[in-house]
Order: sequence, then structure tokens, then C-alpha cells
Amino acid sequence: MDAKKHLGNCHCGAVRFEVDIAADARVGRCNCTICRRTAVTGMIVKPAAFRLLSGKESLTEYEWGGRIAKRFFCKTCGVHCFAPGHLEQLGGDYVSVNLNCVDDFELDEAMVVYWDGRHDNWQAGPRSKPWAVVSAA
Repeated sequence: MDAKKHLGNCHCGAVRFEVDIAADARVGRCNCTICRRTAVTGMIVKPAAFRLLSGKESLTEYEWGGRIAKRFFCKTCGVHCFAPGHLEQLGGDYVSVNLNCVDDFELDEAMVVYWDGRHDNWQAGPRSKPWAVVSAA
């Protein structure tokens, strides 16, 4: 399916990016601690589908645990915009885009899938209902 170019930015506008999103793309929610605390509704894209347009100097990064991804936040407004990373279970190199930062994408119209990142249960893949936070279901 053809991808459409979407523009995104942090709250203050210092960080701007462009991402190609297929019309049938699935939106993801994860129950890991960082995704829950930053309230990310995201989408995984290949690195070629993501372009940072401006604001590289306005970004700060955060990594923890297995260092699977580098989460980038705007130094001024604190918004988490994207996270490049590598995980074989997700197809290798990827960029997770916070769709809450994409102005012209209708989250309500997208199919949402849920990942069990809290329990490092990536091999289970996505499913249509949320995973438990306390124990893997």
C-alpha cells in the first residue's frame, strides 16, 4: 500500500520531522514502563521512512536497560518525538514514532495493536487487546 508523507514536531516546534505512513499501518501501544509513563501511541517504521528535518541540536536522548532504543526528547518542551533502535523481533533497525507528535494523522481511525514490552515478551507479537501490566497474560 502507498505511504503518505506526514509532518510532525514537538510541542514548542524546535524539533520537526517527516514520516511516511502506509494507509493500512498499525498503531502500537506498549505496556513497558517508559511507554506507559510517556503515554506514547507509536508506530514502527523503517529508518528510510523517517527524516529529521530540523532540531537535532534541540534533542536529548535517554537509554536504559538493554539499550534497544535511544529515545529522543526535545530539550525545551520535554516531548518525546521518536526512538531509533534495533530489535530482531521487530525486523531489525527501526524508528518508533510518537504519533501524538504528528498533526495530520487521525489516531482514532487507526487499528491499534498492543505489545508486551514490560515482560520482554516481544516474541508473542502484537495483539488486539492490552497486555497485563503486572503479569504476562
